[in-house]
Parts: sequence; structure tokens; C-alpha cells
Amino acid sequence: MKIISNGIQYHVEVCGEGSIPLVLLHGFTGDTSTWTPFYDAWGKQVKLISPDIIGHGKTESPDVLSRYQIESVAKDLKAILEHFDVEQVDLLGYSMGGRLALTFALLFPTRVRKLILESVSPGLATEDERHLRRMKDAELAHFIKERGIRSFVDYWEGIPLFQTMNRLPSAQKQVIREQRLNNSPSGLANSLLGMGTGSQPSWWGKLNKLTCEVMLLTGKEDKKFCDIADKMMKELKNSSWTVIEGSGHAIHVEEPEKFGTIVSDFLSKEK
Repeated sequence: MKIISNGIQYHVEVCGEGSIPLVLLHGFTGDTSTWTPFYDAWGKQVKLISPDIIGHGKTESPDVLSRYQIESVAKDLKAILEHFDVEQVDLLGYSMGGRLALTFALLFPTRVRKLILESVSPGLATEDERHLRRMKDAELAHFIKERGIRSFVDYWEGIPLFQTMNRLPSAQKQVIREQRLNNSPSGLANSLLGMGTGSQPSWWGKLNKLTCEVMLLTGKEDKKFCDIADKMMKELKNSSWTVIEGSGHAIHVEEPEKFGTIVSDFLSKEK
């Protein structure tokens, strides 16, 4: 369905039943189809709300860069939940979507009951790190605009972060590739510039403010994000961390059965 949120037309998918919805936030270059394989199982347990994040999928890709700032997108998400008259949610975010989920939980703490962060960073701790990352993301954004989305997806599929996905069947890899190619080039470029890890605030100093229950998920073969999760656990209060064997960054794609079960168990578990 189409929902206007703070002047932006969002594509949002809704299914399932339950009093506290689970909001699903995909990663960079993804869209709602990221979560389609889990709709049947999770939809029997909870109501699912899955938006295409601004600049992705069927949601609008405006030219105004400020609309992509992560706090602005978190406010869009709040407006979407108000459209459904939802007071409190569980949040699941992967990578970029996880940074958005974490931002939302910090800005609107009473709105979140449980927070599931798959392969997520709270941002970069120092301004020097953020500056270097902004420069790299600006180069990538320029690459997309100059060379086109097909060349960018060729590059993106080859970065070390996604090497473990080479083990997936060819047909599955092709489906993921086609989904990425369907994104707006300007939307992806602006997402890098506005919502990249270097552009967002560092939330490291705020992690101890989170009051909701938090679960971190990382793939054992994704050393970078395992190291980040290890550091996050030292700051978080009400948290757990699960490392999934045989997986890299995209656990929900590489080990979907394990991932689906872990999420279901966490949602149903009482404190």
C-alpha cells in the first residue's frame, strides 16, 4: 500500500495478526522483498509492517538530500506507525535498516518493546572516521550517477562484505541482483550521502540509554561486525548476542531457517 509520510510516498507491506507489530527494515540496496520468505512463519505470530526505506524499492526517491538523514527517516517511520494507530512495536533491522532501527529506538524509546539488530553498527566513534567514510560514500554516489546502477551492482556484489553470498545457488543470487537493479540510481546515491555510516550521528555514547530488550545477530564469518557487536555488548544493558555459524553479513539470506527461528523465539520470549 501507499502511505504519505511527511510528504514522501512510502510503499509499505502489511500482513499477519498480533497486538504488537514487528517492523522490518531492509538494508542498503534492498526492499520489502528481503523479508518475504519470513512472512508466512512470522505472520502467524505477529502483525508485520515492512516499508521500502526512502530511496529504495517503490518508495519515492526525492532530490532533497536532507530527507535522507537518518533522524528524518526515523520520523517518517514514526508517521507510518501513526497511520496504523500503533503505539509500540518490535523492530528488526538489517545493516542500514538496523542503523535506522537503532536511531528510531533512541529517538522514540517508549515506542519500542524489542529491538533486533542484524549486522549493525551504531556509527563511527570519531569525526575523523566519519569524515573518511563520507568521502568514500561520496565517491560511490558519484560512481552510481556516472556509471549507472548496473555497474554499481557489479561492484557492490564483489565487495568483501558479501563474499560468503557467493555460496548461494545461482538462481537465488540472480533474484537478489534483479531486485538491486530495480532500485532508483538517484535514490541509492542519496541514501549513501544522507544516511551512510559517516553521515549519521555516532550512537556509541547513547547505547546505555536504551531501555528496550535488544538482541544482536552476527554471522560468524563477518569478523568486522562480530567485533562491533562485542563492543556494543559492553555498552548495552538489557541485551543478548547470537553468532550464527556458517554465515557472513546477510544472515537472513545465508541461513534463513536459523535466522527465522531465532527471531521467532526472541519475539515470543517473555522477560
